[in-house]
Amino acid sequence: MSDDHTHVQEFFTARAAGWDDKFPDDGPAYAAAVSEMGLDGGDRVLDAGCGTGRALPPLRTAVGPSGTVIGADLTPAMLKAASQAGRGRAGTLLLADVTALPLRTETLDAVFAAGLIAHLPEPGENLRELARVVRPGGTLALFHPIGRAALAARQGRQLTSDDLRAEANLGPLLARSGWRMTSYVDEPGYFLALAVRES
Repeated sequence: MSDDHTHVQEFFTARAAGWDDKFPDDGPAYAAAVSEMGLDGGDRVLDAGCGTGRALPPLRTAVGPSGTVIGADLTPAMLKAASQAGRGRAGTLLLADVTALPLRTETLDAVFAAGLIAHLPEPGENLRELARVVRPGGTLALFHPIGRAALAARQGRQLTSDDLRAEANLGPLLARSGWRMTSYVDEPGYFLALAVRES
């Protein structure tokens, strides 16, 4: 396991138990983002870096009882919090590294990823791994419950031109990784970039 992974695990392990209490009002934003994905009943969807599983219930609603919902996360404490919150009933919780998923190629219809991209050690390669497990024409949703400027202010930093989630940077990054960005929204209370898996 790389230092990057160790750092991510340590960061989220220390915060897992109180994560949902810290961000109690994010539920509607998660539901709105999932609704933008255009999922159908029976679809197979992965919540990559699912954390405490806040996206799992709206994902289950979107794909229905015949669909498949998987929540994968690197941090056992986050998956424990998801289970304790009852979100394991909405999908399968999987301890896994999203940079090397234990899933077959082209088996999913969509990937939802909340706040994930900033924690990827090699964003290009790692987004390519997400593309590997999604069928051509499938969907990727890169989401955050607040926009880039609001997040920077919360973290006490300035936005810079090299910000990975800036539209000018994210579009080409996705294109190099097997995705085509189809929409981009960056508002104070909502960030959502949607992409389609190229053939």
